[in-house]
Amino acid sequence: MNYQTHKLGNGIKVVHYEIDSAVAHFGVLLNVGSRDELEHEQGIAHFIEHTIFKGTKKRKAYHVLSRLEDVGGELNAYTTKEETAVYATFLREDYHRTIELISDIIIHSNFPVKELEKEKEVVIEEINSYKDSPSELIFDEFEELIFDGHPIARNILGTPELVKSFTQKHIKDFMQNNYHTNEMVICSVGKIKFERLVKLLEKYFSEMKENIRTSTRLPFTCYTPQVKELTEDTYQSHCMLGNIAYHSRHKMRLPMVLLNNILGGTSMNSRLNMALRERNGMAYNIESNYTAYTDTGIFNIYFGTDPDNLDRAIQIVNKEMNKLRNTKLGSLQLSKAKKQLIGQLAVSQENKEDLLLMLGKTYMLYDRIDTLDQIRDRIEAVDASELMEAANEIFNPNQLSTLIIK
Repeated sequence: MNYQTHKLGNGIKVVHYEIDSAVAHFGVLLNVGSRDELEHEQGIAHFIEHTIFKGTKKRKAYHVLSRLEDVGGELNAYTTKEETAVYATFLREDYHRTIELISDIIIHSNFPVKELEKEKEVVIEEINSYKDSPSELIFDEFEELIFDGHPIARNILGTPELVKSFTQKHIKDFMQNNYHTNEMVICSVGKIKFERLVKLLEKYFSEMKENIRTSTRLPFTCYTPQVKELTEDTYQSHCMLGNIAYHSRHKMRLPMVLLNNILGGTSMNSRLNMALRERNGMAYNIESNYTAYTDTGIFNIYFGTDPDNLDRAIQIVNKEMNKLRNTKLGSLQLSKAKKQLIGQLAVSQENKEDLLLMLGKTYMLYDRIDTLDQIRDRIEAVDASELMEAANEIFNPNQLSTLIIK
């Protein structure tokens, strides 16, 4: 992968990957998310993601939304615990139009009061929709259980009461305090010469005033395993088990990625899917997930099942984790697991929108982009002893938390 990088005078980093395609992708990633909110700000990072499209100094909401839609493009955004992204997909001849629009959104959004009030109702409906879906709600509830009392525990959407309280001043204060130019990455995947791209970025993004982060995030240090049961009006029992895990720069992060993929990754032949769904017919959806944050991480296993099968299903899940704790993978098993993960990563890069966001996030976190060959070499270097070490640390029964929605 031949990517090119640049840094604007205000500290904003740029990464570009040129491809020969009629369709291009462009975005801005910011190292700010819900964990950066103060207690009275819970939900504001996500609320800004919604309202940043609602008007700028020179555009009303309709004109923001129509600027790319009129030429067949798509404008989108998302918020996580640690990042915010605004990005677009468009025809390559519309690079100039897209860069000008997104810079206008990021730098000049003015958050009209009438639009804020309308969007509050939209976000509250989004919050309510999650409450109607136990299979989604349980992920937020579990992070609150794991990171109890820490800002990272709070759900991204916030609460209806807090969302209703947000004003223009709250939004502008949060952006001033958290939208740091040295932790912003502009990413691009498309058919445009790098020199022309940089020229456009210098024109439209250099006017953003330098705003350097000087503080650090509050670290998470106090994990206590917990067991919790909730009662909801639902046909299934929903269960989640898990533990804290390795942070994004930890030497065991990659072994953990591989271990998670073996246990309950996206493939139908993952150990949990084979054990719980294929052999026993106890679950339609069974998955495990590993998320690395900047100073900590989280591992979880989720499944939904008939209440009568719940105890047996938990036993099966624990049995599969214990196999990985007690039995080292053979050379053939390990080789197959590595090839599967390498193949999944290669396939994921064929989706250029996913590639765009991967480039931006990786460059934001590590100040570098590894090629697929470099990633392959690092995966091949993982040995069975490292997987067993990770399994014994993260799957330790005495360190697991459990959340059940009955």
